[in-house]
Parts: sequence; structure tokens; C-alpha cells
Amino acid sequence: MAEKSFSTHVNQIYLPGDSVTLSKTDEISNAKIVLGPGLRKYGKQILVTKPGILRTKSSPQTYWIDCHHRRYVPARGDDVIGVVTNKVGESYKVYIGSSEEASLSSIAFPGATKKNKPNIQIGDLVFAKLLIASTDMEPELVCVNSLGENVGLGVLSTNGFLFTVPLHHVRKLLNPECTLLKSLGKALPFEIAIGMNGKIWIKAKSVKQTITVARAISISEHMNKEEMNQLCRKFVDRQAGF
Repeated sequence: MAEKSFSTHVNQIYLPGDSVTLSKTDEISNAKIVLGPGLRKYGKQILVTKPGILRTKSSPQTYWIDCHHRRYVPARGDDVIGVVTNKVGESYKVYIGSSEEASLSSIAFPGATKKNKPNIQIGDLVFAKLLIASTDMEPELVCVNSLGENVGLGVLSTNGFLFTVPLHHVRKLLNPECTLLKSLGKALPFEIAIGMNGKIWIKAKSVKQTITVARAISISEHMNKEEMNQLCRKFVDRQAGF
């Protein structure tokens, strides 16, 4: 079993069973450290549970293993896009691409009460946050923050376009260093919702522009920053008729 340090092995390959230790800086600091998918704490040890590349982000300091998944594994705090499949009592069943459907309470929406509930139909798309994600419990979704406020979640318009990308591509798009969406947005204004479960919803001014943005996102999976910029210029010029 190999033992490695977080800060010195970011962006390197890890295998299941590797033991990861905190750097001296992390140990001295009182800052909160979050362990994401692929990492689990057993006593004083932090073990790798999935093969992949160690990634990190700040605010708060978060570490996770970036690996290819065919099926989404729910993680608490993830924003996901799901399809309403059924209504059971005062809650809805939502398919989010995992092995088990998630539940969404009818009052887990901004301003919703027992007398004032949103009109949700089977087949509607919802952009929600995972409140509970455990191997022993059914995943639970909410469309508000801890204060019950609107944070951009809720039912998505039927005029948009939903498509699926690999899970690792979602993390790439959400990386602050990825300029693809910003570059496209300067020339083709659009609304977008990105789910950590690989679902992306887009709505632009026209069907043609919506398909253009979706296609650019889909084919940029293995591109670097420079290739993405060239791709954006190509699609923008094509829209302008050049």
C-alpha cells in the first residue's frame, strides 16, 4: 500500500488502497478540508477507493479522485438534473441516473408551503441539489438552500435542450480555468444548467444557436484550452455566416 501526500501528488494517478496523508501545511492550518468522491477516511487514515487522478480546489479546500464513471454515484451537495417519474404522496420520484431514484418534497421549493405548492408534472426536468446521499438511504433532493432561499434551482423550461456528457467532462466544464462556456457566451447568449450527473440543459435565443452550443460542448471533451478557443471562433464565425 503506497502512502502519498495530498499537496505533492495533485494531478497524479492513484489506485484503490493507496493511503494519502495531509501535508504539513494542511495539518498546521485550521482550514476545513473536504474529502470528495474516491476518498474515504478510516480512523486516522485517508484511503483511495477508486482509480483515477487526484484533483483539488479551494474555498473550501477539497480533494477528490477524478475517474471515468459509466453510472453516476450520488454525492451530498451535488447539483443534478433529473426527470420527474412519479408522484408519491407529498413528494416526487426523480431519475438522476443513479442506481436508485431520488425523492423531492413538494415543499422543497422557494416559497412553497403545504397550501402553495409548485405545479410539477411527470416528465418535467428539475435542477436540484442533493441533500442526502448515502448507501443506506434514498437520495433526497431540494431546490432551495439551507435558509429556504432561491439559488437558481427548480423546474427547467420545456423550451430548452437536454443532453448527456461523460461525468469527467462535467467536472472539466465547471473548472474555473475552463474558458469554453465564457467564450461561447460572449457571442451566443444562452442559459445553462450543468448537473454533476452528466446532464446539461441549454436554452439559447433560437434552436440553431441552442444546437450549436450543445455541439460545441460535446466535441470539446478531449480538447485543451487553445483548442477550445479555436473551436469557439469556428462556431461563432459559422453562426455569423463567414
